[in-house]
Amino acid sequence: MQVSVEGKLVEVSDGASCADALKEGLSGKRFKSALACKVGERLLDLTAPVPTTTGETPELTPVTADSPEGLALLRHSAAHVMAAAVKKLFPAAKVTIGPAIENGFYYDFDVEKPFTPEDFEAIEAEMRRIVDAAVPFERMDISKADAMKLFSDMGETYKVELVEGLDDGTITLYRNGDFVDLCRGPHIPNTGCVKAFKLLSVAGAYWRGDEKNRMLSRIYATAFADAKDLKDYLNRIEEAKRRDHRKLGKELELFTFHEDVAPGMVFWLPKGMLVRTILEDFLRREHLKRHYEIVQGPQVLRRELWEKSGHYANYRENMYFTEIEGDMYGIKPMNCVSHMLIYNAHLRSYRELPQRYFELGVVHRHEKSGVLHGLLRVRQFTQDDAHIICAPEQLEDEIIGVIALVRDLMALFGFQYRVVISTRPEKAIGSDEAWELATNALIKAVERAGLAYTINAGDGAFYGPKIDVKVTDAIGREWQLSTIQCDFTLPERFELEYVGQDGERHRPVMVHRAILGSLERFIGVLTEHYAGAFPAWLAPVQARILTVTDAQNAFAEEACEKLKQQGIRAEVDTRNEKLGFKVREAQLAKIPYILVVGDKEVESGSVNVRLRTGENLGVKTLEEIAALIQEDCAEPFKRGGMSYRFS
Repeated sequence: MQVSVEGKLVEVSDGASCADALKEGLSGKRFKSALACKVGERLLDLTAPVPTTTGETPELTPVTADSPEGLALLRHSAAHVMAAAVKKLFPAAKVTIGPAIENGFYYDFDVEKPFTPEDFEAIEAEMRRIVDAAVPFERMDISKADAMKLFSDMGETYKVELVEGLDDGTITLYRNGDFVDLCRGPHIPNTGCVKAFKLLSVAGAYWRGDEKNRMLSRIYATAFADAKDLKDYLNRIEEAKRRDHRKLGKELELFTFHEDVAPGMVFWLPKGMLVRTILEDFLRREHLKRHYEIVQGPQVLRRELWEKSGHYANYRENMYFTEIEGDMYGIKPMNCVSHMLIYNAHLRSYRELPQRYFELGVVHRHEKSGVLHGLLRVRQFTQDDAHIICAPEQLEDEIIGVIALVRDLMALFGFQYRVVISTRPEKAIGSDEAWELATNALIKAVERAGLAYTINAGDGAFYGPKIDVKVTDAIGREWQLSTIQCDFTLPERFELEYVGQDGERHRPVMVHRAILGSLERFIGVLTEHYAGAFPAWLAPVQARILTVTDAQNAFAEEACEKLKQQGIRAEVDTRNEKLGFKVREAQLAKIPYILVVGDKEVESGSVNVRLRTGENLGVKTLEEIAALIQEDCAEPFKRGGMSYRFS
């Protein structure tokens, strides 16, 4: 039988395994690195026979750990190794599921006493024993009835429940040593391929994500192809802990949470609220410059409007509802419905298009308590939301205008980013024709803007396809921020119209867009991106004046007032503490400019300037330091052609 291995034709016997075929077509080193085999779009175990199709030559590609598919395969197999180790050490534990996830894997167990990090050493030691033994992963294809009996005899009730939910027919299991798991595979050849792994944390997780079910004990872990990659990742985790916005938010007095009275809601402290206000003021002014109009809609709308928009049928589980005088109202999860009602205040002419409505809109979305996470996942948040209602022929240009704003803001904050276009999901409203028009408009606009993109099939909003902008922060983590959604359907449902040049009524199209997204989430991301050291233009305190003794207090207060009059956010530290202590506290507070005042500075009417990094800029007059801070604030804006003064 003839097969193609990475484009090289080789001969193998009928019934040959994928490993046999790869061995013929690859070098020894390349073959040894193969964890599995890809035939077309199918991933197969190396032990699987080469699939044959009459008249076609099978195309085989090795899957290695340096590819996303290979790394996910390695991690999923590592989850089986971890489960096997847990069962060896804790025989009473019941196993449930253990998938690979973005940065590792987890496995959920039903145990009498939840696991703690103190259990990790023993589990990792047992995992190493299994890895050192290079135990093969063996595929087992059995009937549903036999699978039910097998897991029932083992006392694995969760596996029995999973098998019960499968269609009748062949059930696939995998065995490594004494451990058998329900899994469709494929898997790595043997446990010896799991060379570098680490258990990371524990958490509680409800079975099948349902709060009515039993709470399970989840162990999070990760695995890599080699020790260096694992070490680099663990270092990034430690850096992420140092940058955790919840920790920094408390230390820098930015925000706090009271989960006992308002879970998923943020309490903004004065300094944090100042950061947020600076951002909001900037966004309002920048949108006005780009010909948006600022609007605001109500917090609650009758249920009938949410039914008309499709949110009630497609988004109801994420909404809150309340009853007022016998009528049901939905607390808005989005601002689009209000903006369409604003548009419909009167009949528009084509000369009035496009209408660009901007709102820093407070919205509420129901999130389960288990997924709430500081500022990154909340129930109440504010979006820098806008809706552009335009004629179809204006659509591409409007999308390009939004892309230009995205580019400017990403440059301002120093983010690298990539673009993903998400297409129609299974749960959607609108005609196929409308979806095709909307999707093509997004693709053409992105291509005209000269941006590379990938397609994420089936992940669009229920009312239209979207562009998602995914940014990379200072330590290499990716966050989804900006979104641009194209919608032909809601204008139809809300009967939006405009009078065209021909005097006839026409249907406009709507662009939904948010650039920073949730301000809460964005500030959380930004706090971690900058490790709390906000750039000078955004820092709640730009300069702190420190006195050496009480003799300089009057001058320091006067200098602070002069800086404030020039727009500098300054404060004074006149405490009777050692200067070194006050400098250190200012550095820990991430204040960009630390201005020291002693007798010499009072005499010369100047300050001694230090940066939070420890660099000393020497003595400068108040006019010089004010100009320096203003220039520092203006510098990031120059990258996007924007003005720090918002003029």
